[in-house]
Amino acid sequence: MVLALALAGATAQAQIRVGQTVGLTGPVAATSSEARQGALLWIDAVNAQGGVNGQKIELQTLDDQFDVQRSMDNAKQLIDSGVIALFLTRGTPHNQALLPLLSANRIPLVGPSTGAMVLHKPVQPWVFNVRAAYQREAERAVAHLVNTGITRVALVQVNDSFGDDAVQGALKALKTAGLSPAAHERYDRSKPDFSQLTPVVVNAQAQAVLYVGSGTAVVDGMKALRAAGSRAQLVTLSNNASDGFIKQLGDVARGTIVSQVFPSERSISTPMIKDVLALAKAKGIQNVSPAMVEGFAAAKVLVEALRRAGRNPDRASLVQALERMQRVDLGGLDVSFSAQDHSGLDYADLAIIGPDGRFQR
Repeated sequence: MVLALALAGATAQAQIRVGQTVGLTGPVAATSSEARQGALLWIDAVNAQGGVNGQKIELQTLDDQFDVQRSMDNAKQLIDSGVIALFLTRGTPHNQALLPLLSANRIPLVGPSTGAMVLHKPVQPWVFNVRAAYQREAERAVAHLVNTGITRVALVQVNDSFGDDAVQGALKALKTAGLSPAAHERYDRSKPDFSQLTPVVVNAQAQAVLYVGSGTAVVDGMKALRAAGSRAQLVTLSNNASDGFIKQLGDVARGTIVSQVFPSERSISTPMIKDVLALAKAKGIQNVSPAMVEGFAAAKVLVEALRRAGRNPDRASLVQALERMQRVDLGGLDVSFSAQDHSGLDYADLAIIGPDGRFQR
């Protein structure tokens, strides 16, 4: 059964309000919207069967346009309104900026949509991750390139805390192989301009280029490289694993490698994927993207923690319930937390965009 939750009999009246600030417009709109859509597949299914312990879940989402200050303002508004938790927030500098707010209000953040190491180590007491760290992804991607015989790997990163964090995994993999970057260029997050750095990458004769950045900026960088005549292997991280990203890439998409932090969205042998596909089909959604799977997984963790927090959950009981979750099966994928470890999962894989415009493993 898609829903196997202990929710029998209760009449859903009260609401459990959960807050989200995310860029529904702006450079990461496609991926953010798909992740939220995936989360709502599970939340809506749970609500349809009576909610959690007789209470329905309401996800209140505010658009921050991927702007850090707007993200902070939205989070304050949501926290002051009494939400029990923040959920599926997007962006490394954005989530870093939220940490003092979480601490001051003793409110948990469940499933932040970022793999920033700063949210993993040292343990952030109010943050509960439901995805692997970006460094793990970047290391896995570069190790794969090296194993295929590529020795000239260029790195193009956004010049912010996200870029500086994730690129450490790539540098580690190169060092392990006895290599250095063929080129290592940075671009401004607020005004990305690839006109100067693209020729540097081309002149470095890079065989592969790892783009560490988000949404439209990475699309523009990859298109600029192809327009300059480079046939280097294109690579990016899971924060761009959405159907919207593929559509924006257009003709450049085919053959691009994108790291993944969840099982394939077409792996029907994985119970969680089978569930998300069934619920998406019931809503008339034709394609399920990795971003939707991430949102779905985060929602499953949130719902299970709310169920364990009791009939009248609050922020404190939710944190306690999360830290007591050990080897909880999301459907073929186990998640665990403790007071000493809030990483949740450490799954990392690679996919390539095929000629059909879909991710292939």
